[in-house]
Amino acid sequence: MRKALFPAVITLITLTVLVGTTGCGSGATQASPLRFGGPKSGAALHATPPGKRSLVQWPTRPISFEEESRVGGAGENTPIGVTTLHGPRSGFTGKVWVWAPPEYYEKRNAHKGFPVMEALPGAYGFPVNYWIGSDLKLEENLARWSKNGTSLPFIVVMPVLNPNDKQYYDGSDIPGQPKIGTWLSQDVPDLVRQNFRTLKTRDAWAIMGSSSGGFAALKNVLQHPDTFKVAIPNGPDIVPDSPLWNGHAGAERENNPEVLARRLIARGGPPVYLAFQDGSQEHTVLPKVRRFIARYGHGPVHTRLQVVPGGTHSAETYVQGLGEGTMRWVSARMQGPTA
Repeated sequence: MRKALFPAVITLITLTVLVGTTGCGSGATQASPLRFGGPKSGAALHATPPGKRSLVQWPTRPISFEEESRVGGAGENTPIGVTTLHGPRSGFTGKVWVWAPPEYYEKRNAHKGFPVMEALPGAYGFPVNYWIGSDLKLEENLARWSKNGTSLPFIVVMPVLNPNDKQYYDGSDIPGQPKIGTWLSQDVPDLVRQNFRTLKTRDAWAIMGSSSGGFAALKNVLQHPDTFKVAIPNGPDIVPDSPLWNGHAGAERENNPEVLARRLIARGGPPVYLAFQDGSQEHTVLPKVRRFIARYGHGPVHTRLQVVPGGTHSAETYVQGLGEGTMRWVSARMQGPTA
């Protein structure tokens, strides 16, 4: 199931990756520097004025990103940047792409923090994250939807999903393997906080993914509800199934969304919001998603299912679903740009 979710353009995207890109979460200088947190974003780094309480999390350690491409159309020629992040918590090193919406650069928003969406691809999601691709137009659509009021203007961060294209790591810390769970839930969000104007609340953090990335999104919001309030699991796997779990049944259980959902319900929260998306032709995945919603979609676990008519297990289907209701539902439950 997972291997089928590569867009046809993935080979072309791979060829555009800047092979010489370097960088790190603690700071690294690159050619053609691109900074999001400093003056180029419309606001210099500074603290909240004395006596004023603010939700804004100002950038703490901005680095220079390499410009990967420009987003045209409704994206108003906004840049996608890329860096190589040496995760201080996970110890894993991988590529991360970032994009800020047009509103982020507007003078009227120079003192506002913005909501964040971590977007994970399907399949192996290595060596690139396909959400940067001009074929899917995720950024262009998000910019258009924020302009017409059907979505909040999200900062989008797009890390690699796995450390290679040989195994699936289930977005988790599998014993003896690279700590991909820590990479996705701590190192990548920390990179965003260090470089962008964000918000000091879980209400401004969402995580989206497709197929294997959908599993990672579902698992992470249930496992880390203190970090993420919303997940958008697209055609997700429901339970861990990496062969690397063999011999680690206890750890596998700790990363099982069904177990995590039961625990969250038992303790009464905090509330999380799961915006599932599936194509109507996903005959294997869709019944599993419906069963999960029926069993666990109550109490603090709020769920919604967007079924795309004629849709398949594909990123194109999920972008369509985002525009047909998912982003409106998600945005209504999140914190928008705030000073």
